[in-house]
Amino acid sequence: MGDETAEVRPARPERWIPGRAAKYRTVRGTAPVLILFLPPALLLFSIFVVLPIAEAARYSFFSWNGYNSPDNFVGLRNYLFLLRHAAFHTALINNLLVIAVSLVVQLPLALWLATLLADRIRGASIFRLIFFLPYVLAEIAAGLIWRFVYDGDYGLAGSIAGFFGLPAPYLLADPSTSMAAVLGVIVWKFFGFHMMLYIAGIQAIDRSLYDAAEIDGATRFQLFRFITLPLLGPTVRLSIFFAVIGSLQLFDLIMPMTRGGPSDSSQTIVTYLYSYGITRMRIGFGSAVGVTLFVICVVFAFTYRRTLMRHD
Repeated sequence: MGDETAEVRPARPERWIPGRAAKYRTVRGTAPVLILFLPPALLLFSIFVVLPIAEAARYSFFSWNGYNSPDNFVGLRNYLFLLRHAAFHTALINNLLVIAVSLVVQLPLALWLATLLADRIRGASIFRLIFFLPYVLAEIAAGLIWRFVYDGDYGLAGSIAGFFGLPAPYLLADPSTSMAAVLGVIVWKFFGFHMMLYIAGIQAIDRSLYDAAEIDGATRFQLFRFITLPLLGPTVRLSIFFAVIGSLQLFDLIMPMTRGGPSDSSQTIVTYLYSYGITRMRIGFGSAVGVTLFVICVVFAFTYRRTLMRHD
């Protein structure tokens, strides 16, 4: 009797979770795209990136001139010679010097010019174009131009020295001045790229923040210190990342100017690889240099990304 009169309760509906349907639709919508485009991308990445890196790592354990198959296994001898070679030490120091100049001179110069040219004032676009033009110029062309400029006999440096009655300078032929001359060209060549990055970042900042601070009596330095610089933080960190990676891979600008000379005074890691690996047909040793550079870049990229750019 009690069972017949008992109230029949409807089945409890399944609990609805907000966002479940949207997430399900998203997964169903992206699955065909992944299936269609991911395998070709992975295949191309494996063929043109993973396999060459693996082959270079394998060749680095051989003494090989590039002909036939490598069969003279030498183990870690290429790496041990690399660590003991004075020219590699010079190249590594020069790379660190390029990084230091980029961080201390090039990026502050680019940031200062960006703060001056970020506002939409008359003539600002012309100055942006002028400062950005060196970056558009190809590295090989820029190196050839500056090689002529630094020439003590026919270049601009020789003409200026002759005008003041000074002896002709041969900046690129002197081991004590060759790297300094290259550093000046590096700053001239790449600061415009970082300037444009900073200009884009500054123009993305809400102008109402500046207006409110100016009403409160903030000076230009205070505007830069408490508004521009903090909000430009992600752009600055990205610029530093580009500067360091570009400094480690510097090659095209140095080869037409000095080829790493004189006496290895302007070598970088990549020019050292080319000079002592490729041109001398020591492909195994050159592979060891390339693997070393690859490890340095990967360690820096992952460390920098996980520490300073983890919130960007």
